Amino acid sequence: MARPRTFDEDRALDAALEAFWSLGYEAASTDDLCMATGLGRSSLYNAFQSKHTLFRRALDRYMERMNSRARELLEDETRPVPERIATLLARTATPDEEQPAGCLVVNTAVELSGRDPVIAERLERDYQERHRMLADTLAAGQRAGEIGRDRDPEALAHFLIATINGMRVVGRGGTSGSTTTRLEAVAASALAAL
Repeated sequence: MARPRTFDEDRALDAALEAFWSLGYEAASTDDLCMATGLGRSSLYNAFQSKHTLFRRALDRYMERMNSRARELLEDETRPVPERIATLLARTATPDEEQPAGCLVVNTAVELSGRDPVIAERLERDYQERHRMLADTLAAGQRAGEIGRDRDPEALAHFLIATINGMRVVGRGGTSGSTTTRLEAVAASALAAL
């Protein structure tokens, strides 16, 4: 009979997520993951089978959290659509000093999407979900007269995703005041494009 697990799997998964976010998939060694999770090698692999499975689960968890947070903001009908978009951009421009810089999704797309079909499929599904949320929100803004009707909400959603992803890459490069100022200027320009 197998021994019951004596650790909190959710906590271990969160710790692995942070390690992958900080280091990247390739650079995160088994020792790094053991140190982050507090698990020994055998416990880590018994619980998660492989580094790739652990990474996939951590990435899924990250995407679920980030999309849930974005959905809560974008579907808040008590706020005008431009304000919702401005808040989304401001969140991107202002780094959370308690989290690694950048975005695990963007980092993963750069590192793995061209050579890992399992991860590429997850990234594509995530992109489609984010695109749909933004396009629906922008279309609602058009119906309310808050966003120009001459704009294609589908194209604007692609534009905003590309802008946010670019901001996250810049944010990964530094957290100085000048980086934040640059990102705030990008956010203002993106908002003006609506």
